Amino acid sequence: MTKLADHLTIGQVAERSGVPHTALRFYEDRGLIHAERSAGNQRRFPRSVLRRIAFIRAAQRVGLSLEQIGEALATLPHDHAPTKADWARLSRTWRAELDARIDALQRLRDQLTGCVGCGCLSLRTCALNNPDDRIARYGPGAPVLKPSAEGGL
Repeated sequence: MTKLADHLTIGQVAERSGVPHTALRFYEDRGLIHAERSAGNQRRFPRSVLRRIAFIRAAQRVGLSLEQIGEALATLPHDHAPTKADWARLSRTWRAELDARIDALQRLRDQLTGCVGCGCLSLRTCALNNPDDRIARYGPGAPVLKPSAEGGL
């Protein structure tokens, strides 16, 4: 066990990260962050947990699932703070996913602006219209808005 005196309490981590105690416990339960226990069974986090939490929050903001985040964090070292090279390697693995999400958001913005901008939501000209459920063959959800690599139109 490492020396816990230089570790942070859950309250300190919550204050420094801006993440509530409940979310920190949830992240720990999901294996996204790790704490050691003091002699009094209190959580003690290494300072490097702050970077992990910042990464988790940023990944959530762009729509990545906790499962995806957990898979990525599992590639980082647990016995020491990740290096710049560790973070660079991790971010490279998500580049294609993030590019696809950016493309989908831009297409959504552009298609909805034209439709909402006219104010009529015309079924004759609306790109989201689906007469006779023709789009069903492309899968569930809103395939018109999915990135083209996923079968969008």
